[in-house]
Amino acid sequence: MKKNKTAWTACSIGVVALCVLAFSPLVIPTGKSEPLLLGIPRTLWTGILVYVVIVVLTFIGTRIHPDIREHRGDSQ
Repeated sequence: MKKNKTAWTACSIGVVALCVLAFSPLVIPTGKSEPLLLGIPRTLWTGILVYVVIVVLTFIGTRIHPDIREHRGDSQ
């Protein structure tokens, strides 16, 4: 149970950190669209990457939530 709680906390911190990162100058540089990746500006492809990582962390979080057994009605 302790392992799930630690993993849940790590997922939560990761999602919050990515949300902060998504609006930082690292992802949204002022007046810059270079470098291009497959013709897509930096802001767009880094935003897509942040989005994909958040979706993956959310999926992992739904599988390891500490109280998942209580909601399912499973017993230990």
